[in-house]
Amino acid sequence: MADPLIFEGRHVLVTGGTGSLGSSMVRRLLAGTDGRPARVTVFSRDEAKQHDLRLALRQRGRATDDVIYRDAEELVRFRVGDIRDHRSVRRALAGVDLVVHAAAMKQVPTCEYAPWEAVRTNVEGAAVLVAEVHEAGTVEAVVGVSTDKACLPVNVMGMTKALMERILIEANLGDGATRFLCVRYGNVLASRGSVVPMLVDQLAHGGPLTLTDEGMTRFFLTLDAACDTVVAALTHGEPGEVWVPRVGAARMVDVIDAVRGDAPVAVEVTGIRPGEKLHEQMVSDEEALRAVVHEGYGVITPLVPELPRRQAPPLGPAWTSARTDLDVAALRALLTRAGVELGP
Repeated sequence: MADPLIFEGRHVLVTGGTGSLGSSMVRRLLAGTDGRPARVTVFSRDEAKQHDLRLALRQRGRATDDVIYRDAEELVRFRVGDIRDHRSVRRALAGVDLVVHAAAMKQVPTCEYAPWEAVRTNVEGAAVLVAEVHEAGTVEAVVGVSTDKACLPVNVMGMTKALMERILIEANLGDGATRFLCVRYGNVLASRGSVVPMLVDQLAHGGPLTLTDEGMTRFFLTLDAACDTVVAALTHGEPGEVWVPRVGAARMVDVIDAVRGDAPVAVEVTGIRPGEKLHEQMVSDEEALRAVVHEGYGVITPLVPELPRRQAPPLGPAWTSARTDLDVAALRALLTRAGVELGP
């Protein structure tokens, strides 16, 4: 049986809606792939990015772009506000059915140097959202966007995202009818602040391409795959679950080779940045004991016993980027699909 069109006729709020994932979700909503929404609210605190997104949505081109253009004119509203502010969030939630919570501080070094700001945005912001969703009483589901860095966290960004996950999971224990759940994934190719755009820029300027450590590995997925995970979680997820896509992992030295191709550009090893891990994990050994495979995704069931768990064989071993499966050729194909301009 075909999946239900989860967004059909719904009013969808995207917090952090001008970020890489947020703006991709907005375009996906307007394309009607998963149902035509009744309204899309883009919520963020950067009015310049809102202006840029508004202009981008009005660009006409292919037939599908025309659909997005017309829908943007009819359906999208922009709200400038701060996820940490109750009044801002309350106004943004008016009439909302579904929430994609992507508002966050996500730069690892920035969070290390401004840990309290990261706590306020990633942790307090989640708590504010939960409180206002409960107060509204009309929201059907909230999906929080997390990161592999929340798994066994060693940096501030990961710690605060892990707490965000727990806040959303705990939100299911009240009397409200809202379903709270999360998605967790690795590095999104070509997203703002990710390593690939930096490497492409370094290549365009003749190098060198910088590498923090020759042994470093990371998970990679496209923006489309990230959006797919959000949609799958909203469509099939149960309260308190964390949905994790099964994506490829690669050595960073291979990512560099994939980006530069045969271009004669040097590589400079700069050392691990504050808060970085050598390898990331999507699912820890401990989480794997209460995780299952469902609809092609790893699903981490809730830790708290008050919430029901899926009855299925456990996932197995941890999902770690140390087990790489993307070579240079596979990376070049993936980067090309993501629209990244590579060396020859």
